[in-house]
Amino acid sequence: MATPVSATPTKAKRKLALVIGIGKYQHIGSLSNPENDADDMTSELKSIGFTVMKALHLTRDKMNSVLEEFKKSIQQSDMVLFYFAGHGVQWKDQNYLLATDIPNVSGIDLNEKAINAQRFLDDLCDQKPFVTIFLLDCCRTSYRNTFQIDVQNANTEESKLADFKEMHGAGALIAFACAPGIPAIDIPAGSVPRNGLFTKYLLRHIKTPNEDIRMILSVVRKEVKHDSKSRQIPFISDGLLEKNIYLCDQPQRK
Repeated sequence: MATPVSATPTKAKRKLALVIGIGKYQHIGSLSNPENDADDMTSELKSIGFTVMKALHLTRDKMNSVLEEFKKSIQQSDMVLFYFAGHGVQWKDQNYLLATDIPNVSGIDLNEKAINAQRFLDDLCDQKPFVTIFLLDCCRTSYRNTFQIDVQNANTEESKLADFKEMHGAGALIAFACAPGIPAIDIPAGSVPRNGLFTKYLLRHIKTPNEDIRMILSVVRKEVKHDSKSRQIPFISDGLLEKNIYLCDQPQRK
């Protein structure tokens, strides 16, 4: 006798998150909000059932260790969420996340001195999770003039540092704080807002029950655009293979 097919949608086995905030940079401009962003994101995710690993102000070696530990913790069919607040930069069509001890480097040194974001996304997808949510609040304005570019190649496209480019991953949803090539707005120290603009609205909506993450991010994008007077517009790259991805999944009342 054939086993009946359940009409219930497939759900993630577990909900795991890695949250990283880096603002205390040793050699480039510090950022005001990433620690608050990471603290608040951790609290919100825990409140909707995520097991969260949080790390702040990591050196590159420590960050590599944390990323590896998180990757190894993933089991097939887990819902996986990665959130990063801090400095990020693009060089030669690759996006890099910058640790607290990043020196003044030429672009080519980023391969050894920074974290390749696409490579880490690919590592997560290789674990075959249910879905991967990749949230990057790191296209900041204040890094641009802090790097020492190779003078001999200063006028070539290869040597130019830029803001983040689009990323892709099968079964992954990647959200950037701003559109490719446009920096996010960093809030100066001492100002009233506690969080970066993208994270502010993400925190406001991430706990919406039974709402697809794509719809949540659509609302976040509209509110960031309005608040920034169109100077900052979050960008979404959708490679999800599943429908109705709820971060906050609650039973429906009958």
